[in-house]
Amino acid sequence: MRPAWALLALGSLVLSATGDLSPDVCSQTFNSGVKPGFPKTINTNNPGVLKAARYSVERFNNCTNDIFLFKESHVSRALVQIVKGLKYMLDMEIGRTTCKKTKHPSLDNCDFQTNHTLKMILSCYSEVWVIPWLQRFEVPVLHCH
Repeated sequence: MRPAWALLALGSLVLSATGDLSPDVCSQTFNSGVKPGFPKTINTNNPGVLKAARYSVERFNNCTNDIFLFKESHVSRALVQIVKGLKYMLDMEIGRTTCKKTKHPSLDNCDFQTNHTLKMILSCYSEVWVIPWLQRFEVPVLHCH
């Protein structure tokens, strides 16, 4: 005996093969562009992407022994995946600022280093999981070099 889903799938195939189902309905269903769980390219200036980039750099600053804070300088690629919340996958550059960690200023007020001996730019890949309804975020993956 075949499971009900197999009979339903077989019936759908027969219907589409016999032409009884409008091709427009099928093309709308298959070409909708909505694929839950699949990563999708998103604009690098999207507010969610910019927040995720900031979360990543804050995590970096907490993990490093550098006396200066880093901040995001450029997001070159961003993907978003709908999971339990949103998972952002970012390729970005971060740069050393003139702000020292001990002062804890807002990164928005920090300028990038211009002194050639102190200037440092790193390329990073990060994954940021945002759960908006819990006002929670995690950075499970962060690689900078």
